[in-house]
This record gives sequence, C-alpha cells and structure tokens, in this order.
Amino acid sequence: MSSSNFIDYVKICSRSGAGGAGSMHFRREKYVDKGGPDGGNGGRGGHVILRGNAQLWTLLHLKYKKHVIAEPGNPGEGAKRTGAQGKDMILEVPLGTIARDAETGQLKAEITEDGQEIILTPGGRGGLGNDHFKTSTNQAPDYAQPGEPGREEWVILELKVLADVGLVGFPNAGKSTLLSVLSAAKPEIADYPFTTLTPNLGVIAYRDFKSFVMADIPGIIEGAAEGRGLGIRFLRHIERNSILLFLIPADSANIQKEYQILLGELEKYNPQMLDKKRLLAISKSDMLDAELEEALRKELPKEVETIFISSVSGKNIDALKDMLWKALNG
Repeated sequence: MSSSNFIDYVKICSRSGAGGAGSMHFRREKYVDKGGPDGGNGGRGGHVILRGNAQLWTLLHLKYKKHVIAEPGNPGEGAKRTGAQGKDMILEVPLGTIARDAETGQLKAEITEDGQEIILTPGGRGGLGNDHFKTSTNQAPDYAQPGEPGREEWVILELKVLADVGLVGFPNAGKSTLLSVLSAAKPEIADYPFTTLTPNLGVIAYRDFKSFVMADIPGIIEGAAEGRGLGIRFLRHIERNSILLFLIPADSANIQKEYQILLGELEKYNPQMLDKKRLLAISKSDMLDAELEEALRKELPKEVETIFISSVSGKNIDALKDMLWKALNG
C-alpha cells in the first residue's frame, strides 16, 4: 500500500436525519359518526453509524467525503400509520478507528471488531400524532408533535493500527526486512531513511496453526513526539500494540543510548506506552563473531529481554517467534 493510499486521519461533518412530524388527523369514513383522532407518529430520522470492516486498512474512502448526511424520517399519516424511518448512513471503517468530537476532543466511538456498529450521530425522534394524546377528557386533541431535529457535528476519525506486536526503531533498523522474513508481507524496502511511510501489517505463522499480527511502524527519530520527521502521525499506531519489539542494528554506535532515545520518545508521546511489555532484538548480528557479540551483551540494557537476530541469515528467527509468543501469552 503506497503512502498516498494510506489515510489515517479524516475530518467529516456528520448530519443525522430529522424526525418526521406527527400527524394531526381525524378519522373520516362514511357511516362513521364523529370519527376520533387517528394521526400516526412520525418516523425516526436516520442515524449516522460507524461499522467495523476487517477488509479495510485505511480511511482513504472517506478522505473526500466531507459531508455525511442521513435521511429525515417521514411524517405520520392518518389511520394511525407511522411514517417511514429515515435511511441510516453507514460508514464502514477499519478496525482500530476511533471517533472524536472535533471541537472538544471527546471520544465518541471506538471500533475494534468486524461488524461492530456504533451510532455516531443519532437521528431525531419522530413526533407523536394526535392519536397519542386522546384521553377520556380530551377525546379530540387537535395537535401533534413536530419531529425532533437532526444533529450536525464535526467529527475526527482517526485510525490506530491493531496489531499484537509493534516494531519500534530508528529508520533503517531493518524492521521492514524482518517483517518480510517473519511473514508473507512484502513491504517496499530501499536503502534510505523512512523507507516505510505507511504501517505494514504481517501475519506471523506460529506452531500448531497459531498466528499473531505484527506491525512495522515507520521509523522514529529523536524529536518525533514533538512532530519532527514523520512525528506523532505514526506514534499513535504503537498505542494499540500489546508488545513493543525494539529493533536496533548491531552496528549502532551506542545501542543503550539508542534504546533510551526510543523509550523517551514513546514516553513523551504517551507515558502509558512504558507500561507495555518490551523486548529488544539486535538486528544484523550475522556480522558479529562470538567474541564481539559477548562484548556487546555487556552494554545492553538489563531491564529488557534481548535476542541477537539476523533477517539475512535467519539467525534466531524461530527463537524470536518463541519469545514473542511467550510474551503475548504469558
């Protein structure tokens, strides 16, 4: 998926339908003397509804749909007939989509399951017809309720990729290569910073037909939490991952420092990120001999479980899968 097709943030105007007016009607039939009130209720206005769709990975289809409008309800009719309900407007969105009020930032909805439906903007209620108001003391009410107006609001839809494991690292740490080796994902890989401009998802096959999902998040640079580089646009995707797999190449000038910078960026963006399980993989370790690898181990952060891997030679790739599975199910 090219970066131009990956849209993870849209702002829309959501307008629900107005409710139909209740009917003010009296029964008029031949041979029926003094027919009573029989005005029906108005129909409900259409809702604007979010529906989860596991086949969608982007909000691209909503990028140019600025105004989303549901139908109004029909008015009630005589013979106690209720007006037809306004047609709902259903917006299909990827799993991991959240909706916020554009003015207050308040969370309105969160879609995490396929087929899940949440009313984003409710339609107006239909008005009651005059049949509803008849009583023993008021047998001919000559009034009915108007329909409730629909609502109009600006809403921000934001996608946070759902994955079990999020790959965290600087540009060129080897995340895309690792994902392509672990799964059937085929991210575009080239030899320049920010190769990955969109999150790539891969399903990792494990033993006994088990599997888990890994997301290759675009590289973090120092200052990302303040918006440098690709900034916080992609940091939000890491929020949803159960486990964070930090990937640092063996030829890094200072692995410990690089790890602390990555941690710092996550903490500045959202301190709760540090509550997630963390693992550290040292990539490109096929270039190390046993003596150099042992020397590097002494410099590694002690608080995180570490493994030396190589996507090129396949070194410890199966062991990494075991480690991830154990952390996911531990």
